[in-house]
Amino acid sequence: MNNPLRRLWHHRLQKKLKTIELLVLDVDGVLTDGGLWFDSAGKLQKRFDVRDGLGIRLLQQAGLRLAFLSGGQGGATEVRAKQLEVEHCLVGIKDKPAALKQLQRELNIGKESTAFIGDDLNDLAVRDQIALLMTPADACQAVRRQADWVLNRRGGHGAVREAAEVLLQSRKGWDELRRRGWRDRND
Repeated sequence: MNNPLRRLWHHRLQKKLKTIELLVLDVDGVLTDGGLWFDSAGKLQKRFDVRDGLGIRLLQQAGLRLAFLSGGQGGATEVRAKQLEVEHCLVGIKDKPAALKQLQRELNIGKESTAFIGDDLNDLAVRDQIALLMTPADACQAVRRQADWVLNRRGGHGAVREAAEVLLQSRKGWDELRRRGWRDRND
């Protein structure tokens, strides 16, 4: 990392990562690849990446709060949230900034401690309410331009896991996890 601007960006990112208490995730295009599948009965199905799921569980164990915030609905997101014990699963949301503000108030977590991963224009609406905007590699160009960090992985293909690992690396315990592995525990 010889570029001084790159070093400065990395230093600022590391400082922000350490202050994050709440990670809010858009669903379609972030936790999924954005595709929608329908079975013969018209029931919506979505594909979620299992590694993203483990990333979420690791963040929860490290004490971070997680929330899903999606304009879509159909049941699959709620099922995944329940599997991962994500307490705040906000679906069918038409006004993401208002929903996020309400969640921050409810959790008593401010803008400076909130990160968001989104991939499309409707996610830019929360930009002023967060400290850190992350986006998958395949997000729309407008979001990639405004993001603090463009992830290397695509939505639904490990982007959340990538973000989780970097968030975890900014905290204590990552080296131990990397050496010994992880066990799900009921603390």
